[in-house]
Amino acid sequence: MSMSEKFIVETSARHLHVTEQDLETLFGKGAQLHYKKELSQPGQYACEERVNVVGPKGTINMSIIGPCRPVTQIEVAYTDARALGLTVPCRESGDIANSAPCKLVGPAGEVELTEGVIAAKRHIHVDPEFAQRNGLTDKEIVSVKIDTAERSLVFGDVVCRVNPAYRPAMHIDTDEANAAGCSGEVWGVAIK
Repeated sequence: MSMSEKFIVETSARHLHVTEQDLETLFGKGAQLHYKKELSQPGQYACEERVNVVGPKGTINMSIIGPCRPVTQIEVAYTDARALGLTVPCRESGDIANSAPCKLVGPAGEVELTEGVIAAKRHIHVDPEFAQRNGLTDKEIVSVKIDTAERSLVFGDVVCRVNPAYRPAMHIDTDEANAAGCSGEVWGVAIK
């Protein structure tokens, strides 16, 4: 059993990515995303824009992550999915075929999605140098040990994502972060 260098573990709260077309439908012709704050992965940022995500049982107001993408996608924890009344698959970002439907409601209009809602598969972003030093490969499945004060945990089924644009960081959803008692700065190591 080998362990990697430590990397930051970040909680990815519910959010959505939108296409330019859906952004214009929701916020009006010529709408642009407005930068709120930088996220850990280069080029990704939280936006001022928020929309209501509507399911059969409820509505949750969520933040948009920029920039616009080729496909609109909503990422939720299973607790959020239950509140919305949806059954969502656990998938890697971008893999939304046959995922859960929902309605998006913005100040200027609505978008009915036949698919697009997922629980994001937990994953580690790493650059090629980190991957090589630690014997990790793109799409490899590993476990990650997270040390917290009272609820240290080993997460299985973690996808390694290797790309020169990435900075080493693990992303887990709010349910996973709560299970491990994550608060403040939390670090993990990959176990093979």
